[in-house]
Amino acid sequence: MKRIVILGAAESGAGAAVLAKKEGYDVFVSDMSAIKARYQKQLDDHGIAWEEGHHTEELILNADEIIKSPGIPDNAPIIRKAIDKGIHIISEIEFAGRYTRSKMICITGSNGKTTTTSLIYHIFKEAGYDAGLAGNIGRSLALQVAEDPHEYYIIELSSFQLDNMYDFKADIAILLNITPDHLDRYDNCMQNYVDSKMRIIQNQTENDSFIYWNDDPVIKRELEKYDIKSVQYPFSRLKENGSIGYIEEGKYVIEQPMPFNMEQEELSLTGVHNIYNSLAAGIAANIAGIKKEHIRKSLSDFPGVEHRLEKVATVRGVNYINDSKATNVDACWYALESMNTPTILIIGGKDKGNDYSAIEELVLKKCKALVYLGADNAKLHAFFDRLGITVRDTHSMADCVAACYELAEPGDTVLLSPCCASFDLFKNMEDRGEQFKTLVRNL
Repeated sequence: MKRIVILGAAESGAGAAVLAKKEGYDVFVSDMSAIKARYQKQLDDHGIAWEEGHHTEELILNADEIIKSPGIPDNAPIIRKAIDKGIHIISEIEFAGRYTRSKMICITGSNGKTTTTSLIYHIFKEAGYDAGLAGNIGRSLALQVAEDPHEYYIIELSSFQLDNMYDFKADIAILLNITPDHLDRYDNCMQNYVDSKMRIIQNQTENDSFIYWNDDPVIKRELEKYDIKSVQYPFSRLKENGSIGYIEEGKYVIEQPMPFNMEQEELSLTGVHNIYNSLAAGIAANIAGIKKEHIRKSLSDFPGVEHRLEKVATVRGVNYINDSKATNVDACWYALESMNTPTILIIGGKDKGNDYSAIEELVLKKCKALVYLGADNAKLHAFFDRLGITVRDTHSMADCVAACYELAEPGDTVLLSPCCASFDLFKNMEDRGEQFKTLVRNL
């Protein structure tokens, strides 16, 4: 009996354990942190051995294969030891893909993944397709394959998940954009991160489809290095360079594989970045053969994604917007670009090697004040204070919202779009957004 060891017992790890048990493996799960009660129960219910708070090497390094949580870096001591022993390390997505023949629609990119994935899932479900949501959002793909299989899976893939995928193939691969992110996990080397993102097209054949943003300079450069066998569906904001999806004279247009158009003003998602997300989603739905009336309706009534340019409340004439998912500079750029009123920007957190010069021009153009929110705001002070914009320094969400309330005037917008990870002051990005929403609604 082959032995599978799973490192990390959250959604992906626990789901992978259930599938491995079902497929007849000797399964062991180990997590350096505490395992949440619901995942403990899931493992216990399936008779799967587990440990928490430490890694017992003799129970791990005897594995035939290891399934690693995407959150565990390759330089973690137990991973280094496994690599030195020649143990093959894969992701939950790679493992789950071995046990299903369902169609895989896979989405990656530095920004817009969650919105695009959620929109595609919305279109498929509204059209009556049997679809599951998986990857970075939704339920574990492995658990769904084991216990709740679907004909289609709509999968958001991070670079960390792609790193440990080898034989898995996307039937429809979507690459939205590539901008600097997570460079701390890639030896501060942009090319390493780019190479990770480009894995979205590995193993594709002429029977598969590849949707990508045609205006992205990094993608354009990288595509010249690859012998792409899949059918290509490039999209752009305007009709140019062979794009089959674009905006023209106020119309949203898809040329292939079936012609489709609708008025741009009917799209539920607004802002330039959401034009790209809507084009990618519409093309994917078109390729899957979804009827035009379903695509049109779903593009018009999609409610959006929590923590992504989420309208929270209007208090004394001031709009408060939660964009806590903006964990890199490029995501903040898109948020600022969509602002059309004087903006108080909340920025800060765990810096990932950010270069803030990319948003300097938009900050000068759009922002009346900056409120720093982090355990250490020194880098923000060093870059932004010289711009002559009003700034406030805060180290808790309560103080941050109080400062925004004091600075804002009727007609302004308060925008939480931090550019940074959340782990210095918050449990995660969701916790940061929830605290913001709660405090704003109590103003």
